Amino acid sequence: MDVSITVNHQTQHHDVEARTLLVQFLREHCLLTGTKVGCDTSSCGACTVLVDGESVKSCTMLAAQADGRRVTTIEGLATDGELHPVQQSFQANHALQCGFCTAGMVLATVSLLEEIPNPTERDVRLGLEGNLCRCTGYHNIVQAVLAAAGQQP
Repeated sequence: MDVSITVNHQTQHHDVEARTLLVQFLREHCLLTGTKVGCDTSSCGACTVLVDGESVKSCTMLAAQADGRRVTTIEGLATDGELHPVQQSFQANHALQCGFCTAGMVLATVSLLEEIPNPTERDVRLGLEGNLCRCTGYHNIVQAVLAAAGQQP
C-alpha cells in the first residue's frame, strides 16, 4: 500500500504493508527514532506524536490512517536549530532523567498547551496522565509545562 504522509514538513512516500503502525512507519521508513516504542499497548505514551496538531499515540494508529495528513515528531519540533519553548522549558526545569519518555511528554505538552494555553497544575496532571515516566516522579515535568505555558510560538 502506498502511503504519503507529511512528516516534519517533508512529504514521505513509502510502500508499506497495510498493518504497518505509524510508529513503525516513522522509525523504519522515515528513520526518525525519537519516537519510541515503549509498551505496544498505548499505555505509556512514549510513541506520542502530533497528527494534524493533535496528540496521538502512534502505536495505535496505522500508517494508512495518517495518509495525506501532517505528522510532527520530536525531530521536527525545533525551528532553525532553535528548540521549541516546551523543549527549552523541559531542559531548564530538568524535566527528564533517562530521556525515554521525553519526546512523547514534550509532544503531549505541545498539544495540551494548544488546547489549554494557561493550565492549572491539575490540568497538566490530567492532560499528561496518558504519558508515563518511570524516572522523575513528575514534579519537574509539571513545573516545565507550567513554565512553558504562554510561551508557545
